[in-house]
Amino acid sequence: MNNIERVKEQLKKHNLLERYLELPSSTATVSLAAQTIGCEEDRIAKTLSFKTKQGAVVIVASGQSRVDNKKFKDFFKEKAVFLKGDEVPELTGHPIGGVSPFGLKDGVKVYLDDSLKKYDYVYPAAGAPNNAVKLSPAELEAASGGTWTDVCKRPQA
Repeated sequence: MNNIERVKEQLKKHNLLERYLELPSSTATVSLAAQTIGCEEDRIAKTLSFKTKQGAVVIVASGQSRVDNKKFKDFFKEKAVFLKGDEVPELTGHPIGGVSPFGLKDGVKVYLDDSLKKYDYVYPAAGAPNNAVKLSPAELEAASGGTWTDVCKRPQA
């Protein structure tokens, strides 16, 4: 089973497969995804991949949020270290530009940043650089098995 099939299988288990969107152009970056989907950048739920002592973890955050190194260190008890390019598909099971909180390799933990909670729906990637899923934060939590945390800085208003 490839990574997109794993994503779809996970969504199907939560009765969310109809929310899967295959799009005509790239969603590989926050700005491209927002343009393709037709929403504001902050509604794009970007999935950031990190290497920790517990293994690979992903943090899903609103499109304009940035990881706050102090908050990350306070929560994980270690410095934030992004996965290197070649490590992303190897450790997460998804390509760069398509890392999703669904269909991850076994053992990859999902954390959802509080920056997503202000929206009625957000768009996380779904395993490829041209797809997404439209979900409420509660649906994202249930389908991903993610744990809520606060490790990001918010953009200045």
